[in-house]
Parts: sequence; C-alpha cells; structure tokens
Amino acid sequence: MEDYVLNEHNKEEFPPAHTAEHLLNQTMIRLFGCGRSYNAHVERKKSKMSFHLDHKPSRQEEREIERRMQELIEEDLPVTFEFVTRDNLPEDVALDRLPDDASETIRLVRIGDYDVCPCIGKHVRSTGQIGRFEMLGTNWDEAERSFRVRFKIV
Repeated sequence: MEDYVLNEHNKEEFPPAHTAEHLLNQTMIRLFGCGRSYNAHVERKKSKMSFHLDHKPSRQEEREIERRMQELIEEDLPVTFEFVTRDNLPEDVALDRLPDDASETIRLVRIGDYDVCPCIGKHVRSTGQIGRFEMLGTNWDEAERSFRVRFKIV
C-alpha cells in the first residue's frame, strides 16, 4: 500500500461523534436542501452544528432529524476511505472547505451510499459503533436564517 502525504491534522476527535457529524450533515442536506454545516463544534460530551436553512424547522421536522439519525446508526453502514487526486474527485464532492494548502491527494470518507466528503479525521468502522444520537435542543436565528442543532452521542 502506498503512503500518501496528507495535510497535518490539529485535532483529536471523538470518532463516534465525528462520524455522526457526517451523518447529520447529509441528513440536513436531504431533508432541507441546505449545504453542509457552516459552523460545527463536535466534542465527546456534547456537540453543536449550524446550518443555513430557508425556514425554521417544525417540531415534527426536528423529530424526523433525530429519527433518521438513529435509523442510520442502526443500519450499521460501513465507513470506508479512499484516496483520490483533486482531478479525480466524484462530481458530488466539493473542495471549497479544504484549506488553501490542501494536498493534491484527498482522502474521501464514505458512509455506505449515504455520504461522501473529504476528511482526514478519525471515524468509527461502521455506524453501528456510534451509539445513540440524542438531540439536546435546537435554536433558530431568524435574522441569520440559521438553525443550530445541539446533540450528544450516548
């Protein structure tokens, strides 16, 4: 196997919560047609992620986020990695979040057929290892059209 030189990584993430971050990003994209989180603090004890949305989610929509997250965890989807060069990226993978000095070789993290994105962080081997996703609360900022999800992994 080749050794790839990737960017330095300055953070030691908690793999279950970090993998849940990928799932929540894709769940929000699918439910609300938004982009990936623009502000995320993912930690062992509790995490928060913020999304720009076109409306304040209803209580029913909030319950659906939590339900889908738990369903994805229970599906025990495999988490795999692949290395690609910038010019061989899948069409649905954006590089706009990578640092300016990102390497030519990019590590993609795939979660089943559900999500794929560039990432050099630590992840669980399958979603079944995440545990339980528990939504702690949400906030809506009308002026910013911003929806923050607070959660923990139990």
